[in-house]
Amino acid sequence: MNRLGTIFYALLRKLLFVWVRTRTVGASRSGLGLESDLPVVYVLQNQSLSNLLVVQEECLRSGLPDPLAAVSIGEQDEARANFHLLPRRDVFAGPRRASKPSPYLVRLVEAIAHDPELDVQVVPVSVFWGRSPDKENSFLKIVLSDTWAMAGRLQKFLIILIQGRLTFVQFNRPISLRQAISRESSDTENTRKLVRVLRLHFRNVRASVIGPDLSHRRTLVNSLLDSIPVRKAIELEADSKKIDVRKAQKLAWKYADEIASDISYTVIRMYDLVLTWLWNRIYNGVEINNLEQVKDLAADHEIIYTPCHRSHIDYLLMSYVLYHAGLQMPHIAAGINLNMPVVGPILRRGGAFFMRRTFKGNQLYTAVFNEYLHAVFTRGYSVEYFIEGGRSRTGRMLTPRPGMLSMTVRSYLRDSKKPIIFVPIYFGYEKILEERSYLGELRGKKKKKESPLDIIRTLRNLKSNFGKVYVNFGTPVYLSEYLAEHQPKWREQSYGDEYKPYWLASVVDDLGKRLAIRINESVAVNPINLVAVALLSTPKLSIDERALMEQIDLYRRMLRTHAYSSTLTITDMDVRNLVSYVEELGLFSRLNHSLGDILYLEGNNAVLMTYYRNNVMHLFAIPSLIACVFRHHDSVEEDRIIGVCQTIYPYLTAELHLRWSEEEVADTTRSWLKILEQEGLLVREGAELQRPSDSTPAFYALDLLADIVRQTIERFYLVIVVLQRAGNGATTAEDLEGQCQLVAQRMSALHGFNAPEFFDKLLFRGFIETLIRMEVLSVHEDGKLNYLRPIDETVADARLTLSNQIRQTIRQMTMLN
Repeated sequence: MNRLGTIFYALLRKLLFVWVRTRTVGASRSGLGLESDLPVVYVLQNQSLSNLLVVQEECLRSGLPDPLAAVSIGEQDEARANFHLLPRRDVFAGPRRASKPSPYLVRLVEAIAHDPELDVQVVPVSVFWGRSPDKENSFLKIVLSDTWAMAGRLQKFLIILIQGRLTFVQFNRPISLRQAISRESSDTENTRKLVRVLRLHFRNVRASVIGPDLSHRRTLVNSLLDSIPVRKAIELEADSKKIDVRKAQKLAWKYADEIASDISYTVIRMYDLVLTWLWNRIYNGVEINNLEQVKDLAADHEIIYTPCHRSHIDYLLMSYVLYHAGLQMPHIAAGINLNMPVVGPILRRGGAFFMRRTFKGNQLYTAVFNEYLHAVFTRGYSVEYFIEGGRSRTGRMLTPRPGMLSMTVRSYLRDSKKPIIFVPIYFGYEKILEERSYLGELRGKKKKKESPLDIIRTLRNLKSNFGKVYVNFGTPVYLSEYLAEHQPKWREQSYGDEYKPYWLASVVDDLGKRLAIRINESVAVNPINLVAVALLSTPKLSIDERALMEQIDLYRRMLRTHAYSSTLTITDMDVRNLVSYVEELGLFSRLNHSLGDILYLEGNNAVLMTYYRNNVMHLFAIPSLIACVFRHHDSVEEDRIIGVCQTIYPYLTAELHLRWSEEEVADTTRSWLKILEQEGLLVREGAELQRPSDSTPAFYALDLLADIVRQTIERFYLVIVVLQRAGNGATTAEDLEGQCQLVAQRMSALHGFNAPEFFDKLLFRGFIETLIRMEVLSVHEDGKLNYLRPIDETVADARLTLSNQIRQTIRQMTMLN
């Protein structure tokens, strides 16, 4: 480009950016993986001067090659390092005819074909003005937003004028022309192939950023009523309730209207402004990890986001992260309890669709909801739902519920054209906004129903510092591969609209467990987690500051040596700064002393910190179980330790969602034994392992490590003792849960246990279900529990981990019961 042209474009660019503001993804050499010795050429989908100027500005800002600069391609020189895939379309032009390939692309292919040493990096770049999807009957949206339609000059001017401050630019990884073309094909065939590849690429990027072409919400709702499953359900409703078919249709329409989301990108942009202010107001930052893999998959897959559920902020945080990453906004499954006045409509326009807590006994509602979800999947929307069903009040991963997963799998069996992946996500909060309400629920109070007043109460906390938030994306689960693993011939079966294969329940149950495990694999170990694990393990919830720092360093070394997963993240904050940081958040108290300060927990903090310890308890489950063995024994043979872990592991993993199979437990235990030896917490003497002398710091560290899962083992033992007291075939699972909860509550009150989940009924239920699954117990026709093998054999190894005193206490308590 000559000097005059350079000045002219520079002036145009400066004039454009007086108004335009951009958000850009991928604009870096390292992010794109560009080879420095190969020429770079940019390809844009449409011929547009404004788009080209935006791309040039982002390239200059990021130190990338200038798309308007000359570039040498082998022996030929090109005046510009860019070309467009499609010709300009004017709004006043007639019907568009099939367009010829870009002459620039033709020249590139010919140059590559004639020079075997030449390669060119073609970087696709997409520019979006407003990122609003098309709605069929909204002319204003079509005019003022970037949609699937190609804009003419006048329309583009209006779009820039209205949406210019919300411009999104996405640079994608380069295409190697050398690898893309085939030596066996002609230049013409290779050019056509590249055009097809680039067309598909731009279409997929547009779908992943702004979503698929949308029909209006009313059109979607009406289409549900025309589907065969809903029409059948309407007829059944009319017959069973002896009402007119039209009345049943109105009821079905009411259900659909209650369920369906109504995404508004005006509201989403409002979210962006408000949430940006909110995060800066109350948090020290939002740290995102492992997102790149999702962006790479988004164009070609239907994505189901399955995060853990810790806070109402989860909904907003997830959408915020995806919006800023340049991914389409998901449709989010929300409980009907959130469809409150004022709040409900705002959430609905942010992508929420509402579901009732139970579908039982309402076949019409079930049919409408299933069909709505199927429409969402098949039209290419990304979806987000919480497999736990509700928020975890204890800080640990809850047992997944099968409902949404089952509906997803059934929908995919009906129509598997676009592959589905589940993306597990871990949300980690250094302090949760709902900590006040959680404190009450942790102490056993009944969960309160949400109301608009709760939001006002939460806003009072905006002056507080809630630390940092972590969003870790886990390893995806590919549904087609998963089905092939469990049902190799699933594609050969035929599935009707209402057909449920016999294997669905077991497959969905296992899928939920796998997702829970992968969420736990992606945990973010933050400063609060580490302090909570160490402090709560002390007998009096107090510890010398130096000893605390040494214990935290020990835990971090252990986790880094025995990496739980590749998606795990661990804070690298200096340990002294780490302790000071947690103190600034007000999560423990300090007693100044000339021999060294004492750090301690009291009151609400003692209870609240159990929540943050439970976030990461699963990481320490095996080493803590090993340490439990040495809490009451000086030395134990290695094979005996492995046997203990193998016996107790199935019950631990049912509660903590651990990643290893039961066949891998022996090797995992050996690995942890080596690490504990390296750290000096165990000493090997031939086939035996010994604990350190009780006068050493290593002994104290081992004792603290043992306390992490101690109460979990005690709870298991309590269930067995209550079973023994009741007798074979004398109690139901429900009665057993209630009896165990009463005993645990009494023990907690008398012995000052600081972990309220010690008497959580759901945890007792999970243990009883595991005993049934492990064929220790069976359920008789009358609901009574029967022993399938002697109970004493099952808990012989568990006894090895508990002191005589605690076993005697549990037995005394069960006698009172």
